Amino acid sequence: MEMLQCDSALLYIVLSALFSGLVIHKLIRNNVKIENAAVSCLLPLLLLEIFCCCVLCSCLGLTLFILACTLYYACIPVRRMLTTQGKAVLITGLWGIVHNAGVLGYMADGELLPLSVYKQCMDVNFIGVVQVTKMFMPLLRKAKGRLVTISSMAGHTPLPGFAAYAASKAALSMFSAVMRQDLFKWGVKVSAIYPSGFKTNIFGSKDHWSSQDQKILDNLMPDVKEDYGEEYLASLKDLHHTMSTVSSPDLSPVLEDVCHALLAEEPYFSYTPGRCAYLIPCLFRYFPLWVYDNFAKRTFQIHHILPRSLQMSKANNKMD
Repeated sequence: MEMLQCDSALLYIVLSALFSGLVIHKLIRNNVKIENAAVSCLLPLLLLEIFCCCVLCSCLGLTLFILACTLYYACIPVRRMLTTQGKAVLITGLWGIVHNAGVLGYMADGELLPLSVYKQCMDVNFIGVVQVTKMFMPLLRKAKGRLVTISSMAGHTPLPGFAAYAASKAALSMFSAVMRQDLFKWGVKVSAIYPSGFKTNIFGSKDHWSSQDQKILDNLMPDVKEDYGEEYLASLKDLHHTMSTVSSPDLSPVLEDVCHALLAEEPYFSYTPGRCAYLIPCLFRYFPLWVYDNFAKRTFQIHHILPRSLQMSKANNKMD
């Protein structure tokens, strides 16, 4: 019995090694991002392999595992680009719309952000996209072209301090998803790009950040200002430098995905360029909420101090 289990485990190892080699070869040959595919499917396949090896009988387990590997291998996308003849529409008409406009406004607790910041984010990040899309859609339908929207990782993953920005990007993400369904019958392909942190002009200048900070202070109710405290509110000014420091200056991953969305024979609906742009949403969707909350608290902590009222409450509890 032990010999049979040992042989079965060895067979699973051999199959895994063979499958991994075939997958890596196909990913490299078709220029597919290995890290995205690995996170999305290889981990579930590993769990399935353990289940098949330890729980199911040898024949049934091996059959199920081989079928799963075959299905995954067949579903790996092939990045074939359009031929020169297919690109002629780039000269004769409108082939693609790329929505790249975006504003952040300001980073702060959702309660502290003025309503003007929410309105600005929605007007630029969402309403503006809808207006431009509606204006040029007849030309795009005629060419059976591409509609590409650059959303954000914050559009489908809650990030502390991004209430206004994330809400507008969430609206944009759903708009792209619905338009993909609506335009399918016209032959128009829709893609959404969800980058992580990249260093662009979206953060604005330090002067802009300071003016927004002052605007927040001027519009806060006295009791709200008292609860948060001057020290907590003053720490908001440091976020501009923090965000600029941790963001990547290399925009090539985003540009490569935009080019693929415009020029590939079969573009993907979703692209996730940038560090952890795929991993973090998976953590939010597939893990218990407390796991993601703890991760977000440590990774996206925008304040190193508590609001004044919470500091006082914590101090009183210690004294008691």
